[in-house]
Amino acid sequence: MKLFGQVLVTMLVILDPPGNTPIFLSVTRRLTDKERHRAAYLAVSTAFLVITIFAIGGQTILDYLHVSVPALQGAGGLLLLLVALQLLYGKGHEESYEAASPEQRTSIAMVPLGTPLLAGPGAIVTTIVYFQQTESFVEWMSVLAGMASALAVALFFLRFSGLVTKLVRPAGVILLARVAGMLLAAVAVQMIANSVTAFARAA
Repeated sequence: MKLFGQVLVTMLVILDPPGNTPIFLSVTRRLTDKERHRAAYLAVSTAFLVITIFAIGGQTILDYLHVSVPALQGAGGLLLLLVALQLLYGKGHEESYEAASPEQRTSIAMVPLGTPLLAGPGAIVTTIVYFQQTESFVEWMSVLAGMASALAVALFFLRFSGLVTKLVRPAGVILLARVAGMLLAAVAVQMIANSVTAFARAA
């Protein structure tokens, strides 16, 4: 039970459901309510799948590809930075967006929402570390349950993020998009800085 609590608290801090809600609203602002709900489920499902894969064989995968954790951080930071710049300055591709099917429009839930926003380097590395420390099946299930519970909380925030839209109105969502863009850019730059620092220490 103690291990479950540790994993739950750690993952909640990393996932930061309240902090990711404005970003989710900004990225999905052109979706309908139904599509936004589907995007929330798809984002969390994608994050759960990615984290589970790395939990089972994450270190093996990274070693096989000769990819270090700092490199993973840097890649995630660059991807998030591109999304942040689009939120700040880009208007998107409205024509192609309108012509896209609902499935194509909600695909943004997988990237960048599912990964690397939710299942980012921090969540992946934390999962790998906790699973490497398990010594029994019960402990393994405790880690898995803690991870799933944290993602369930994230799903709750994303699923009911539409309530924020009703409160702040369309103009408020646009403002949230700009603010979220700045916050996301800061997160991305920090990830890149951490990556560079880790490379410098390893050199």
